[in-house]
Amino acid sequence: MSRHREIHLASRPQGWPTAENFRLVETGVPTPGPGQLVVRNQFMSVDPYMRGRMNDVKSYVPPFQLDAPLDGGAIGEVVASEAEGFVPGDTVLHGLGWREYALLDARAARKVDPSLAPASAYLSVLGMTGLTAYAGLLDVAAMKPGDAVFVSGAAGAVGSMVGQIAKLRGASRVIGSAGSAAKVERLKALGFDAAFDYHDGPVRDSLKAAAPDGIDVYFDNVGSEHLEAAISALNLHGRVAICGMIAQYNASEPPAAPRNLALLIGKRLTLRGFLVGDHGHLRDQFVQEMSGWLRDGKISYDETVVDGIENAPEAFLGVLRGENLGKMLVRV
Repeated sequence: MSRHREIHLASRPQGWPTAENFRLVETGVPTPGPGQLVVRNQFMSVDPYMRGRMNDVKSYVPPFQLDAPLDGGAIGEVVASEAEGFVPGDTVLHGLGWREYALLDARAARKVDPSLAPASAYLSVLGMTGLTAYAGLLDVAAMKPGDAVFVSGAAGAVGSMVGQIAKLRGASRVIGSAGSAAKVERLKALGFDAAFDYHDGPVRDSLKAAAPDGIDVYFDNVGSEHLEAAISALNLHGRVAICGMIAQYNASEPPAAPRNLALLIGKRLTLRGFLVGDHGHLRDQFVQEMSGWLRDGKISYDETVVDGIENAPEAFLGVLRGENLGKMLVRV
């Protein structure tokens, strides 16, 4: 019987996760029952939100179980099918990453066309990452032409898309923050009007210098000091789409910032958290518009690829440390 490997959660992290929280397990390749598929995964996604699922707390998505495989976005090739409409060789997108072979119900798989874009793109620019940027900027923050837009974590998978979409949709100015000089240079190459390294000084000062006339939209991937700085810089009726708060995912102490929430009143600001799952109605429009931009060379996307399922935990820790440019993927 053939074997495959998967990554299990061995223990729940306290603060920053470590390699000891994960375990590589070898087990038999599953066989499909009625209505099921077996998929040989090609790429899997590691994302900051997965850190929250490692805690045993009630949240918008159930926690990972101990001594069981983790899960997350993956793309692969159907190798066995007991489901109508799927045949071996089909490329499908699904939610059972962190393993070499996945057994899933056919209704949990979405067929994609590998001739339109490389398979990995369906986990990044054409997938959840791209839709998160698109929906958050255009639907949640209601960006309109002429708005000045600030994006934190701008060199990451979502942030780099937000900045480029904002420019394509007519933003007057797009500002990004990132964690290194090389990332700042990359943002400028992607068309950001201004970018700064948040290590270089208080975020509030850097943002004020980059956006002297203030901002209208803030796309938040970081929270904490970045959110406080954005609240100070936002103009009347400014909007904030809160996508993530990576600054506090591993914190064991409550965050010090933002301390200026009273400004929301006089400025009539809107701060709105969102989950990409609530914006599925935009998927077709998004794929059509994004495919066109890609085809016309108007949008660029970065991927950081780590090889081997055994290195998935290290790739995930790398995301939390900000070691990725664009989307962090594991080639299974």
